[in-house]
Amino acid sequence: MRLYSTLQRQPVELPPPPAKVGIYVCGPTVYQRIHVGNARPYVIFLWLRNWLRQRGYEVKLVSNITDVNDKIYAEAERERRPSDELAAEMSDWYLADTDRLGLGRPDAEPKATETMNEIIALIAELVANGYAYEARGDVYFRVGSCEDYGQLSGQKPDQMTEQEPNPLKQDARDFALWKATKEGEDTSWDSPWGKGRPGWHIECSAMAAGELGPAFEIHGGGLDLVFPHHENELAQSRAAGQEFAHIWMHNGLLRLTGEKMSKSLGNIQTLERVLEEWGRETLLLFFMTAHWRSPIDFSPETMEAARMQAWTFRNAFLHPPEQQSARGWEALERVLDDDFSTTEALAVMHEWRAAGQLDQLRRALELFGLETLAEAEQAPDELEEMARRRQAARATSDFAEADRLRDEIAAAGWEVRDVSAEPGYQLVKKD
Repeated sequence: MRLYSTLQRQPVELPPPPAKVGIYVCGPTVYQRIHVGNARPYVIFLWLRNWLRQRGYEVKLVSNITDVNDKIYAEAERERRPSDELAAEMSDWYLADTDRLGLGRPDAEPKATETMNEIIALIAELVANGYAYEARGDVYFRVGSCEDYGQLSGQKPDQMTEQEPNPLKQDARDFALWKATKEGEDTSWDSPWGKGRPGWHIECSAMAAGELGPAFEIHGGGLDLVFPHHENELAQSRAAGQEFAHIWMHNGLLRLTGEKMSKSLGNIQTLERVLEEWGRETLLLFFMTAHWRSPIDFSPETMEAARMQAWTFRNAFLHPPEQQSARGWEALERVLDDDFSTTEALAVMHEWRAAGQLDQLRRALELFGLETLAEAEQAPDELEEMARRRQAARATSDFAEADRLRDEIAAAGWEVRDVSAEPGYQLVKKD
């Protein structure tokens, strides 16, 4: 099993099973409902955990929740409410929204606010060993003390712009480990440097080490986290004498009409809304259509294409094709063991569908949380008849009758969808 690592700039082999594999993935900063782009790393690394376990590895997946952060303070002030109340509510929504994906949960989901003692101890160690210094209640990491700073991102230290401006810093490149309480910040913790709260980067170093130890196999997250977040994590953890992560996996970003989707750009589609509109099966298949390292374009067209793929899988179990010869399970092993290519895995699954190899297809669908496609329930005969009458009404432009029949079908707990393939419609039981 090999995975591409940003740090080594090439695929890196995992130790053979039954080795222990620790995976740490940067989770959300909880100040708003998460968008569908945030769900991509959540899905990818749960899939990866499933596959590694199937291959015989002992896996622990950790995904943190950042519940103290500048963005949370800013949003709480805008909404005129306590920041800890906002963070708690958004944490609950994050758990509820991702539960609807039907993939289970990571093995541990630590929160920054619940790891404060470990964070403060790590900062104190860095200060004691000369890698960090205090400046009027703030504590900064000395970037100049880290000879290989920039190894992950390729940033050249002598060409870096200042990350966190402060005239008290010894070097403009230095970044905050601890921040003294500022005006408008309504939560704080006691520390050797006074009341304050941690910087973003040190939170993840402490949570990763706390859950997985000083050395583990995989650190994951979105491509936009390579610098400065992951570069700073690596530097401060190595300065503390930790080997930290061996492999650094960075997934490509989700784009809306070619532009990165982000809350700061205001072009978000919340995960809640996408699940309501398209359903979890369509979304999971959509995520399979691009390699995890590549960007993925979110649009009505790409989602409709994913929905049609879901329909073809479901239809294969409703109307099994004649069984033909096809590649065996080793075909799936080969493409997933080689940098976890879900696009190639999807092609293998369609080969099995077309060849009527439904036992292998069912097993693969289960791996990706899509086992419900193999349990497709046939609509009652009376609903099939109503759907046919709706098609006839649409053909004669009797849209009022077509809408009435659609609503009657929906009231029975089913959705009728127009498709290009015969018979021109698809009946899908609602979740």
